[in-house]
Amino acid sequence: MFTLKELVSVLIVSVILGVCLSILQSIEKIIYYSLLVLTVIIINITAKKIRAYYLETEIEHTTWTIQRFGFKPWKKFPKPLQAGLFIPLILWAITKGAFVWMASLVFEVKGKVHKAARRHGLYKFSEVTEEEIGNIAAMGILANLFFAFIGYLASWPEFARLNIYYAVFNIIPISNLDGNKIFFAKFEFWCAIAAITLIALLYAVWLI
Repeated sequence: MFTLKELVSVLIVSVILGVCLSILQSIEKIIYYSLLVLTVIIINITAKKIRAYYLETEIEHTTWTIQRFGFKPWKKFPKPLQAGLFIPLILWAITKGAFVWMASLVFEVKGKVHKAARRHGLYKFSEVTEEEIGNIAAMGILANLFFAFIGYLASWPEFARLNIYYAVFNIIPISNLDGNKIFFAKFEFWCAIAAITLIALLYAVWLI
C-alpha cells in the first residue's frame, strides 16, 4: 500500500514535526511526539488510499515542495524547495516553539488502467477528475477528525489535539496541499469541512 518513497517522506516529516512539538525537552519526548505524528499521518494517508482504491485510482505522497514564487509563470526557483521540511523548522525557530506548521505532505493521483477500460472502453478517458481528487483529500481530513473524537473518548487529549491540528493545517487552500484540492473540486464541500474542522479546533483549544 505504501511505496518506499512515501515511507521515507512520512518518516522524515514525522521526525521533524516530533522535534518541533517536543520543543527539544528530551529524547523520550522527541520519540513520543514523532510516533504520535506518524500515527496521525498514517491515519490520514490510509483513509485517502482506501478512498482512492474505491475510485479506481492510485495516490502517492511526497513532501510538499514549492518552485513558483510569483504571479508570473517564469518566476520560479531553479529547483523545487522542500517547503514541507523547512517551513515547520523555520516557523518553529521564529516563534520559539509556539507555532508548528503541520501540513508537510502532498499527494499525486492517477487513474488505474482498468478504470478506463471498464468504465469507458477507451484508455484516453482514464484521467482523474478534480472532484475525485478533492474527494480523496477530504477523506484524510475527515479520518483525522474522527480519530480526534476517538482520542477524546479514550482520554488521550494529545492524540485528539494532534489529529485536529493536522486536519486544520491540511484544510488550508494554498499551493497543492489537500485543502486546495478540495477547494477547487467543490467550494461548498470545502466550506462544510472547513466549518467542521474549525469547530473541532475551537473545542480543542477551549475544552480538551
